[in-house]
Amino acid sequence: MNRLIRILKWFLLLVIGLVLLLVAYAFLAPIPERPDINVATLREEVTQPYHLLETSDGETLFIRRWDPVVRPARRDVAVLILHGITAHSGAYDFMAEPLAAAGYTTFGLDYRGHGLSGGTRGDSPGKDRSQADRVEALRFIENLGFSKVVVLGHSLGVASAIYLAKEVPGDIAGLVLLSGAYQSKLPPRKFGFFERLTILTNAVLRPGRAVIEYQREGHVKSKDPLFTYAYTLRFVTMLDMDELVFDTAPPYPVLVGMGDQDELFSVAAARELYERIPGEDKDFWVMKGALHATFPPDTWLELVAWLDAQGF
Repeated sequence: MNRLIRILKWFLLLVIGLVLLLVAYAFLAPIPERPDINVATLREEVTQPYHLLETSDGETLFIRRWDPVVRPARRDVAVLILHGITAHSGAYDFMAEPLAAAGYTTFGLDYRGHGLSGGTRGDSPGKDRSQADRVEALRFIENLGFSKVVVLGHSLGVASAIYLAKEVPGDIAGLVLLSGAYQSKLPPRKFGFFERLTILTNAVLRPGRAVIEYQREGHVKSKDPLFTYAYTLRFVTMLDMDELVFDTAPPYPVLVGMGDQDELFSVAAARELYERIPGEDKDFWVMKGALHATFPPDTWLELVAWLDAQGF
């Protein structure tokens, strides 16, 4: 009996030692560097129009706005841009300015934990909260007087746009999905043993700590401090491809577009996304000379032409 007690005691000490070791590793392991920014201060430096939305759980979301200047505005129509991973609304001037010049009031939502929105950088409390943020942003824009909102998703924003469109199908006027598909050209990223250990220990002990660095072949980090290059495990695991499928034909026009020089996705992969959307009120668009996030200026004239053709 005494021998059994001694074995159990040593086993317990071993377990406690391992737990303490994991705790120490979670707190001491190196993590990706992140710029130290104060979003409240940086908001004050923004010179263009914007809105601050207080969410139902008390967080502040930043919504950038591009107003028409030259052409008569389409008074009840707006475009809502949902950005890609690492990015923020301020990186979409290249797209939003031509839309605004064509008369479409354009908005860009900074996701929670991105850009000038509040929240822990590179994190989200969960899938339901992210969906609630998108729906509340849509409602906010509608309450500004825009009864028709076209949702435009780019890259990861394609998934965000589909989630939103499926949640409130009768409340959007159109859906534009650019530079996104189910299957990437690039192989899945492989993590080393210590990277996995860092991710898992922090996911358990400190789930809001962003420890997964965004990396991909050929990617060059922007010097813009509002870009986000580190994420939590719960953020990167929110995406479920099985949920990004429409069960019925969307009750609004859909445009799926892909650059013929895109580094991440092929035109064929975008075509698959297009073909899996039920219904006939949809168009497929190959953007000539476009990379994943770099586009010839004339690209947006074609997007404006498509929007105009919908009769908004």
